[in-house]
Amino acid sequence: MSTPPGTVLLSGIVGSTAYGLAHAGSDVDRLGLFAAPTEDFHGLHRPAESHVTTAPDRTLHEAAKWCRLALAGNPTASELVWLPDELYEVRTPLGEELIAIRRSLLGARAVRTAYLGYATQQLRKLRTRDTSDPVTRARAAKHARHLVRLLDQAVHLHETGRNLVRLPDPERVRDLGERVAEDPARADRLLAAAAERLDRPGVLPDRPDERPADAWLRRVRAAHWTHRPPDA
Repeated sequence: MSTPPGTVLLSGIVGSTAYGLAHAGSDVDRLGLFAAPTEDFHGLHRPAESHVTTAPDRTLHEAAKWCRLALAGNPTASELVWLPDELYEVRTPLGEELIAIRRSLLGARAVRTAYLGYATQQLRKLRTRDTSDPVTRARAAKHARHLVRLLDQAVHLHETGRNLVRLPDPERVRDLGERVAEDPARADRLLAAAAERLDRPGVLPDRPDERPADAWLRRVRAAHWTHRPPDA
């Protein structure tokens, strides 16, 4: 497995395994974040912000990029700090600090925009599938499950302030996903119902508080600064 040019601070198993939706043929997806050497930011070219591999499937974001994604409500990035404990594979002290400030990264506006946006993307993909073909029918059902899961997570975040990564009733999501794949009009009703609940007052502030993330990132940069004298 290749590694990024830096130190992995937090990494774990995400996707269908984390949601409780995995089956025998499911891929195992990994997500994490790393800190590039601080001195690498001082030159002409900035270090790569993401590092993606396949076989195994793993995505690692540089710490600053991950923070920007999380503050924007990105559902995929955000779940990294809400995983069940047993799914973490790397959990450094700085990673623990990030988990500790995860609530400050949440904002009602970003959650509504990002989660409804991602769910709408799944609906568009669903509607392009030919459900008369068994292979594309299975993909349509996968899009539908993601749509249902995203809407459930958005409403739960809005109403409780916690990210529901491990679904409490995965069978419901599977069954509803099958029905949505069969009749995509159901998805329109689900989206409308979720949007209506997200328009009600919730527990999240309108916008996230960037200060804890900024302070954490500065600690990361300080911890990964190693002065190298210039070439003679």
